[in-house]
Amino acid sequence: MFNKLWGGWQQPQQRPQEGDNGSWYPPSVGSSQSPGSSCPGTPSSSGSYGVQRPTDRPSSASHVSPAEAAGIIAALKDKSVDELRNLLSNKDAYQNFLLSLEPVKTQNKVRDELRNETLQHARENLEKEPRIMELRNQCRIIRTTELAAAQEKLHELERRKEELLKFYSSASLLHRLQDAMNKADEESESLDKQLLEGEIDLTTFVQKYKKLRHSCHKRALTHLAAKTSVTG
Repeated sequence: MFNKLWGGWQQPQQRPQEGDNGSWYPPSVGSSQSPGSSCPGTPSSSGSYGVQRPTDRPSSASHVSPAEAAGIIAALKDKSVDELRNLLSNKDAYQNFLLSLEPVKTQNKVRDELRNETLQHARENLEKEPRIMELRNQCRIIRTTELAAAQEKLHELERRKEELLKFYSSASLLHRLQDAMNKADEESESLDKQLLEGEIDLTTFVQKYKKLRHSCHKRALTHLAAKTSVTG
């Protein structure tokens, strides 16, 4: 009897339909009483009063705390046999008794509070929807205009950075020093040819040639030092 009532409190929505014998409990409840019996079924060895749980209920129901069990027992112990029989056979009486239990009241109160909070959050979210749409449009505008321009500028800066890194790399510096050395050698040869052909006088040749060879040797020493430093 107690298990049946408690099982109904756990899931009141999953009550079995009324049978042909006038009771809305499963056939196991009716079979626990003889046709001419004037009392509810006596407890079985397992203490369940011969009442079986409906097959559609989960097998792992929540355990009843001692305090809650004591409260339900206290609510049932003063009822007469007729009242207990009425609870077993009358769906409305059972429902009213179930809703009068303190654990059920507490559960319903918590459920209502959670439902109200959920509804309140839903209303707040709906109120924020215009602002969300406005921010989404702003993000779309930024993405298609300002973001595109910023990305283009970033790509340009990255390209310039790569060019500068390449220009000032060790290999590039050594290559430019080598070119400068070759150019100085070519200018020296050209100056020597001009002297032999009489295009310039000796004094001018000496001044220019000395300057060119000094620059060429200086670049050669720099190139050698740099190449030695790079190759380590």
